[in-house]
Amino acid sequence: MFKAALLFMTLFLAGSIYEFNVAGLDGSQIDLKKYKGKKILIVNTASQCGYTPQYTDLEALYEKYKDKLVIIGFPANNFGGQEPGTNTEIKEFCKKNYGVTFPMAEKISVKGGDIHPLFQYLVDEAKKKGIEDPIKWNFTKFLIDEKGNLITVFPSKVKPMSEEITKYLN
Repeated sequence: MFKAALLFMTLFLAGSIYEFNVAGLDGSQIDLKKYKGKKILIVNTASQCGYTPQYTDLEALYEKYKDKLVIIGFPANNFGGQEPGTNTEIKEFCKKNYGVTFPMAEKISVKGGDIHPLFQYLVDEAKKKGIEDPIKWNFTKFLIDEKGNLITVFPSKVKPMSEEITKYLN
């Protein structure tokens, strides 16, 4: 009941992406309003997915465009049980195997009855753009502009360093 009320209040009151504050894998808080003026790429991630090697390109994209882009990874176990680890295990995996330095949030749910309020907000924003059911698998990417508006959603198969994404950053 409390989760449902919290979700309703967050959705009802959240008029902007900048109103979200999420827990990070490292125990810190990721306050999205600190990224005003930069594009934000929000990605639902998983450590045991066929798309997991995209961490390499996500890190390369982050390094190349970090003056105007922040990437935030959101580990989720919603698809095929491909993110079974704890927050500590996920953090170690990302650092050791892919050298991830971009912000990573705690493991959350990105779909279903327990969807995190941020992802419900993103799904609702995508629907306003005619993108129904945008999160079909791990490594879906939501690109937000410098003013906090959703630009578009990229499906899992779109590689982070592809022209489909970089055209918005050049």
